[in-house]
Amino acid sequence: MVTVVFGAGGNVGRHVAAGLSLVGEKMRLTSRKPHPRGFPPGAEAVTADLESPETLPAVLDGAQRVFLYAKPEGIDGFVAAAESAGVQHVVLLSSGAVVHADAARNPIARAHIAVESAIENSSLAWTFIRAGMFATNTLWWWRNSIRDEGVVRVPYPDARTAPIHEKDLAALAVTALTQPGHRGHAYPVRGPESLSIRQQVRHIGAAAGREITLETISVDQARAELGKTMPPIGVDAIMAAWQAGTATPPQVSTVIADVTGRPAHTFAQWAEDHANDFR
Repeated sequence: MVTVVFGAGGNVGRHVAAGLSLVGEKMRLTSRKPHPRGFPPGAEAVTADLESPETLPAVLDGAQRVFLYAKPEGIDGFVAAAESAGVQHVVLLSSGAVVHADAARNPIARAHIAVESAIENSSLAWTFIRAGMFATNTLWWWRNSIRDEGVVRVPYPDARTAPIHEKDLAALAVTALTQPGHRGHAYPVRGPESLSIRQQVRHIGAAAGREITLETISVDQARAELGKTMPPIGVDAIMAAWQAGTATPPQVSTVIADVTGRPAHTFAQWAEDHANDFR
């Protein structure tokens, strides 16, 4: 049985590939680059792009299962190719934003709703992983300033979030792909603990073995800083989450432990895994 992993070189996809390899699954790993690095030995690597539907039939030929990330621009072509190829089950990395009260006005939510809807309305069996705040977003926000200056600048240092380790999202995907009972389920996934930005910075400093200064800046300054590494849609989402985290503690989740049978990683563990990124 062949499982296709789209985005197999990405933050979550590479851990999905590693997890499938550990349990002996036959994989076909996709990348937009012709010669990807870091794939598990022996895995079949193919060049494909969800926005180029002509690349999809060959990738999905003979496949029964797929791990997919949300790309609304290519979803109709994917669904058509997957149905034609006889794919049985799609596990989609979606977003928790799809169930927020403002989903209809949220560009990120609308994009993921479009992908979920296309899959739901197809003949494909599905599992949706509706992820909250990614811990890896920290690399976009603070990696350069920590590495270059030993400083983090934010408008709300005591805002709380519940970051998720990418390994946990991958473990949930591998479980859904390889074990029965997950088709038709939409899993809301958040991190296992609510932490302030101040606490997160302390964990990064402890893991990297360096002192990190936390500076409070204005909202406008924060938007400008985030805009150096993120598109406007991402800046808006992060700022909204931080502002919300100043008033209401974020929801945490036991989904990882409930479904995979092992505890979710803490943010301190994530920081240890990424310590070299901040050195």
